[in-house]
Parts: sequence; structure tokens; C-alpha cells
Amino acid sequence: MIRRLAVVSLSLLATACGQPTPAPEPKAALPVTAAAPSGQPSYRAAVSKTLIVVRERGVLRCGVHPGLPGFALKDARGEWRGFDVDTCRAVAAAALGDKAKVAFVVVGGADRFGPIQRGEIDILARNTSATFARSAGLGVSFPVITYHDGQGFLVARALGMNSAEELGGARICVQAGTVSEGNLADYFRTRGMTYRPVVTKTEAEARAAYEAERCDAFTADISALAASRSVMRNPGAHVILPDVISKEPLGPVVRQDDPVWAEIVRSTVNATLLAEELGVTSRTVEQARETATDPETRRLLGVEGDLGKLLGLSPDWAYQVIRQVGAYHEIFRRDLGEDSALRLERGLNAQWNAPKPGLMYAMPMR
Repeated sequence: MIRRLAVVSLSLLATACGQPTPAPEPKAALPVTAAAPSGQPSYRAAVSKTLIVVRERGVLRCGVHPGLPGFALKDARGEWRGFDVDTCRAVAAAALGDKAKVAFVVVGGADRFGPIQRGEIDILARNTSATFARSAGLGVSFPVITYHDGQGFLVARALGMNSAEELGGARICVQAGTVSEGNLADYFRTRGMTYRPVVTKTEAEARAAYEAERCDAFTADISALAASRSVMRNPGAHVILPDVISKEPLGPVVRQDDPVWAEIVRSTVNATLLAEELGVTSRTVEQARETATDPETRRLLGVEGDLGKLLGLSPDWAYQVIRQVGAYHEIFRRDLGEDSALRLERGLNAQWNAPKPGLMYAMPMR
């Protein structure tokens, strides 16, 4: 108390003698967002160093699976097809205006993050699960979830199994170095069950071992099991058990050092989701750009406002994505759904407002 009074007295004395009072120590400045006259925040355009490199190069480098039906697989003409492939093409359409400007780089399972960490690719789209450890410890980011999956088991229909609880003591094929390998161990340990792992280097080797009956079951993400079953000698002889033993949110991967590029990837996927929600397809998007009166549709297609410039994109970036690659439901249907060999249902990947609601929910375009 005495010290405080002394400080006050000295301050008053200095003032009385005409000396300036020492200024207090500055506090850390808080971030301030300037308000526009309308009351809306003022936005500033951001710069992505990855986008600059991609444009200078003239092509997007995208890491994909070496061959997983429905996600990434070369067709009879040598053209890449699949859900992850279309994610790459959509980003190319947004960033470069042309979905064809993609160089696909085959990435193995064990070192799938190496190429993105080393800057050899701009985006990894390889049916990869977002997990805490991967996001926090690898220097990578999962900007958006494109497919909500879960791990399951594929078994021969002739076994007559109804549940994974019947797999105690079974030989189970699993790919090494994957989340599936850890999930498998967790599942059996928590239930006090035993199993014999048959570990392979690749998914194709696991499938071959299962078909050769060197294991009793094959475990992986359910979408991957459906993909594997579609290329087996007799797909109808195998069933995916109803048990889902994990959450596997799949999506593209980028480096953490370029948040604007991550936002470009996220916005590209959101554009396909919003197109579905607004009823816009690759076949109707040109007409919608001319006749749409709904403000959100007009903003999405670049007719009203110029939201693209906030990310360094052209005004019609989303229009190009939808016109060249499609809305989310079109992409899903041709790669994974009713028009594909996998024939997967939307399930959790349905829109939030669908008759059977799912988890897909795009941010508003405003």
C-alpha cells in the first residue's frame, strides 16, 4: 500500500513540475476486423503460394491410389477414373479452369504422406482417413471430408456369418501400415477375442490372399472392401458383414503451411455439395448461369458478387467445377453409386436435408 501511494505521489509531482507522465506498458493488440458501411465485415483477398506454383507449372500434381476401383483406377484406355480422381479434377478446374490439367502420381500406402510432406505433389487424394495423430503430427491438413466411411469385414457367403463377433480365432487379411491394422487389433483386444493377422504390403496382395483362402476374412474400409469385391472372380460369393468397427472420415490432404490452398480445396468440394443442394447439375449449370434468380445460386456460379477473388480464383471457378466435373451426387453416382460396379448407397454421405439425412453439409455461399 505504501509503495502504491509513493508511485502516485511521484506521478503527481512529475505532472506538477511539467514533466510528462510515463506511458503505461502497451498491451497485446487484439485483432480488429474493419466493418464495411453495410455493417458487414470487410474481406481481403488472400494469396496461396501453392496456387502460384500450380499456375506457373500449368498442372496440378495429385497423389492417388495405384488401383482401387471406384476411387482411383485406370480404365481400358489408360484414363484415370474414380471418386478421388474426380476430386483432383475438380480442384484443377477451380485453380486452372481445366479439369484435364492434372498429373496423377501413384502413391503407395506405407509412405502415402511422404510425397505431400516433401512437396512432390500439391494434394493427396488417396482414400485417406483423417485422424488426430495424422493431423497434429505430420504437418498435413485434412481440409474437408469427401466420404464418411468405416472399417468392416469381407467374408465368404458360404460361411453363413452374421456378425464380426463370430470371427474369434480367424485368420484375417489386412494391409500393413494402415489405420485398418490398428483398428483390427483394437477391436479384438477390447472384446477379449483372438485372431491371426495375415499382413500384406498392399491392398491388392490382401485381396489375392483372401481369394486364395489364405485368410478367413479381409478387413479394410467398407468402400475399399466393396471395391475389392467388385473385381473378384465371383463377387456374389462374398458379403460385407454389417459390423462397422471404426469411423473413417476420408478426404484430400494438403500441407499445413498453406492455409489458403487448404481453403481452395475445401471450397471446391463444398461447391459440388452446394450445387447438389441447389439442384444444379453439370447439364443444367449453363442455363442456370443465365436464368437463375436465387441469390445463392448466382453467387455460386459467379454471376453475382466475386467471392472467388478472396482465394485468388476467377469469378467462374465454381461454375467450371460443376460444368466440367459435376455436382456431388453426379460424382458419387458414377464412381461409387448406382452407375458404378460398387453400387454403394449414400448413407452418411447423403445431404443433411435428404429424406434420409446424412452428414454432408456445405457452407453457405455468401
